[in-house]
Amino acid sequence: MIRIFFAQIFYMNELIVEANIESLDTVTKFVNKKLTCSLCPPSFQGDINLAVEEVFTNIVNHAYQPAGGSAFISVAVANEEVFVRFEDMGKPYNPLEHPEPDFEKPVMERKIGGLGVFLVKRLMDSVEYARIDNKNILVIRKKITESCP
Repeated sequence: MIRIFFAQIFYMNELIVEANIESLDTVTKFVNKKLTCSLCPPSFQGDINLAVEEVFTNIVNHAYQPAGGSAFISVAVANEEVFVRFEDMGKPYNPLEHPEPDFEKPVMERKIGGLGVFLVKRLMDSVEYARIDNKNILVIRKKITESCP
């Protein structure tokens, strides 16, 4: 279960978009604006951007198919950490339960899928999931370890 720590963070920056690939640019610009305003280093922003793109794309591809729906994204920077929260009311899906890719097998013999979740878990300090009130809630967190130029 997601620790309720993120409920104590005031998510001032919130965005609701249609969960479609056309909204990806809006989502990344929204997150980048908060990171830039918080003086996060560019390389740090790159890691966050990659994770945001992977998580949002999973919502687009899995939450509402074949019908559509919306996604809620909020960003907070507190205590030298970045928190990005994703919510959707799509099908229940915990990406953290997806098995990690088997890198021992040749590429052509591996199951399709799972590399994005694997990458997000490697890039972030924590990734937490909960299903609350018919919503998928995923929170990614990364500590800001680089100093600003």
